[in-house]
Amino acid sequence: MLEIKNLRKTYPGGVQALRGVSLKIENGMFGLLGPNGAGKTTLMKCVATLLEPDDGSITLNGLDVLHQKEDVRRVLGYLPQDFGLYPSLSAEQMLDYLACMKGITERAERRRLVGALLERVNLASVKKRRLGSYSGGMRQRFGIAQALLGAPKLLVVDEPTAGLDPEERNRFQNLLAELSGEIVVLLSTHIVSDVTALCHDMAIIRDGLIVQHGTPREAVDAMRGKVWEKIVPRALLDKYRSRLPVISANPAIDGIRLRVLSEGNPATVYSAGDGFVAVEPNLEDVYFSFVTAPEAQSHLAGSGSGSHYGR
Repeated sequence: MLEIKNLRKTYPGGVQALRGVSLKIENGMFGLLGPNGAGKTTLMKCVATLLEPDDGSITLNGLDVLHQKEDVRRVLGYLPQDFGLYPSLSAEQMLDYLACMKGITERAERRRLVGALLERVNLASVKKRRLGSYSGGMRQRFGIAQALLGAPKLLVVDEPTAGLDPEERNRFQNLLAELSGEIVVLLSTHIVSDVTALCHDMAIIRDGLIVQHGTPREAVDAMRGKVWEKIVPRALLDKYRSRLPVISANPAIDGIRLRVLSEGNPATVYSAGDGFVAVEPNLEDVYFSFVTAPEAQSHLAGSGSGSHYGR
């Protein structure tokens, strides 16, 4: 169990990165969704003992993360958004070096552990290749291997699939899914599909605040019957945006595909013209409604704006 209570962090200049974050995270994969600048990386660094918060507490299986850093680091694996490698070393050499740094001094034990980890992340066949020649996906899988040194109880992974092609993303997701049955995996990302595919529990962070917390299924079910869609002319997009609780607007062949959050048909509730149809919600709808269009949530209890559109 990882428990975070009332965590706060303000950077010089007055930027409030965390504004009272509280979460309880159990074994398995937990997804932290949020846009760039929401506070995800700040939270990850605090959990990984790399950054001191201004206030609050973090405990991991009874350990005080903020005051027992060395004890926590023995049971922690961390894959940051950007991590350094020696490009001239092979994966085998680099992992052996990191194992030494982790305190694994027996050479035979290191050899066995390095071989097993590279096999687990599907890099055994390229273990002699220089890390500088690895693709982005291979580098990320190596990052997981180094994070697993010492059999951690908590794995913190910050934006692991950003920049990966679909094949590598799928391979990396499968690897994380295998790990999540054994330990707590805290996955920070702005890619909704990662959370949809992997996480049994999740939270959305915006401007340093947790604005939604629950299972992906619960979050989607709460929006069932409240998401409406309509293709509108591109020229009218700004008018619709200004008068309706729009949660997303995506290009379509014949215009813009609007998705709107509303308790009833927007044609009736907002006098917005015919053509809206109820659609099945998904996790992207949840994310957009809380992050890119938070005002849409406030409209759910409203009675309509009184705006009008031509039919």
